[in-house]
Amino acid sequence: MATHAAAKKSIRQTKRRTRANGIRRNRVRLFIKKVEAAIASGDKELAAAAFRKAQPEMMRAARNKIFHRNQIARKLSRLSARIKAIAA
Repeated sequence: MATHAAAKKSIRQTKRRTRANGIRRNRVRLFIKKVEAAIASGDKELAAAAFRKAQPEMMRAARNKIFHRNQIARKLSRLSARIKAIAA
């Protein structure tokens, strides 16, 4: 167990950051699920609208290093391609 005050503080900070990052990670996953559900429904307009809402949230998570930036770029690219493939 930590005995120094600084070590105790870093444990508190780590817990707080871990909780916040988990919330942010879950938020991104929910946005991705909404886009995928819209794609599955076959509604291109709905899918595009969901994608526009998801994109800034995903980029914010990449900027804050919650997900790797390449992972987010890959997911955005694949979602965009799937939306474009929907018959208009």
